[in-house]
Parts: sequence; structure tokens; C-alpha cells
Amino acid sequence: MQKFMRIALTGLAISLLAGCATAEAFKKTTEISVVSREDGSGTRGAFIELFEIQEKVDGNTIDKTTEEAIIARATDIMMTNMAGDKYAIGYISLGSLNDTVKALEIEGAQATTDNVKNGSYTISRPFFIAQKGELSPQAAEFLSYIMSKEGQEVIGASYIAIDANAPSFASANASGNVVVAGSSSVSPAMEKLKEAYTKVNPNVSVEIQTSDSTTGMNAAIEGTCDIGMASRELKDSELEALTPTQIAIDGIAVIVNKGNPASDLTKEQVKGIFTGEISTWDAIVE
Repeated sequence: MQKFMRIALTGLAISLLAGCATAEAFKKTTEISVVSREDGSGTRGAFIELFEIQEKVDGNTIDKTTEEAIIARATDIMMTNMAGDKYAIGYISLGSLNDTVKALEIEGAQATTDNVKNGSYTISRPFFIAQKGELSPQAAEFLSYIMSKEGQEVIGASYIAIDANAPSFASANASGNVVVAGSSSVSPAMEKLKEAYTKVNPNVSVEIQTSDSTTGMNAAIEGTCDIGMASRELKDSELEALTPTQIAIDGIAVIVNKGNPASDLTKEQVKGIFTGEISTWDAIVE
């Protein structure tokens, strides 16, 4: 009985200590761990533009992201960084958001698809696919599915579809392989489109190669993929060789660890964090 009581009291003490540790776990004076995407990422390009982290200097666009930023080379890596570091802050496609991280409100607006649609959450960008010249019959049919009523409904489940009056899809019974390459932000939407399309026409095999927007556009230009994916507007040099098609609108969520007490930031605060002007959490967390 005495042994049982000692074990019970020890367990209670550990629980109380754990509770206190949890309550005091977040130290506001700790430096902010800034996590950004790599150069070439469409999400990074859109993020630094929307938050005015890029500046024009002598006609050149300069990315002012702090040199101290940790670089996450894919959406899932970004989310792993947030989940594992309570002092980290980063950003991802709204369509990729899940409950492993916390999305911050920006200027009082929650990062939701509905708020992107109604204009209260202004941190959003287009999703594009692009092709060089004429597509193969199977790639053309897959593109037709993406822009069809059925394809836009797939997109609309997590993102914002761009054509509410799209025609129904009619398969031409194409067959063969289609390679789609590029943005890791567009890739989850493309995976869902692939899954739905292959149920309609299993004779077409769609391969998705995930990297970043610039790599996807270059692959389309070089002919190593049929369709490139970009989570940003195409550059003038890319438009010289490619024909873009906008397939969706997506928000960008500013994310932190679920144990972070921050809840709402202004655009200026986000800019300050990512340029290094704001370096500790006590500057923005009460």
C-alpha cells in the first residue's frame, strides 16, 4: 500500500511539474526562427511580393528575406519545421494546411478559403499550369479534365476554382503517359486531379514530379515534362516559350507551432519578422 502511494504521489508530482513546464514553455524573449522557401519557389515569390519583402533598387527586384532564415525546400519540410520548433514561423499554401500547425490571422482575418473568396483575407495568389506548343492527345485530355466542371469541383474542395460554369468532361479515350512537374504547392491539387481523372480514363498514366515553380517551367520549356506547374505568375522569359492556363486561386497561410501564443499579425509585423527587423517574440506577443 505504501509503495502504491509513493508511486501515485510521484506520478502526481510529475504531472504537476509537466503542467507547470507546459504553461511556462513559451519564452517570449526567445529569438524567432524564420523559415522560408528556396529561391525558385512560387510560394516564396508570391509571399515576398504580397508582404512587400521584395524591393525595387535601381530597377532590380531585391528579396530582403533575412539571411538568417532556415530554408525549407518543400511544403512538407516547412510544416515539419513548424511542428518541431515552437519559436518558428513560416508559410505554406492554404490548401496544404492541416492541424499539425497553427495558421495566424492577418489583419484580423482568418486564413480560410471563404475569406479569400470574400476578399477579407488578401494573402492569395494564382495557380498556373503551362505547356510548350501543342500537347499530346493524352496531355490535352488531362488538361481538358482539369478545366472541366468535374475538375474544377475537385479543385474547389480545397482551393478556389476559377470557372463555376465549366463544361462537363467528355473523354476522347486517349491513352499514354503524361508528365506534370513543378510547384510543391500546386502538387497536392494535381494529385487529387490525377486520382479523379484516372477513374474516368484509366488508360492515361499521369506522373507528377514535385519540385518548385521555376523548375517546373524550365522542365516544360526543355520538354522533359508535358505540363509545368507554377504557384505564381509566369515570368516574361517563360511566357516567351510557354502558354499558361490558370487553374485555381490559393491563399498563403502564415504558420507557427501550435504551442505558440501568437494569433494575429499585421502585414507590417510579418514583413518585419521576415526581413529580420523583428527578432524576438516579445515584440509581437503580449
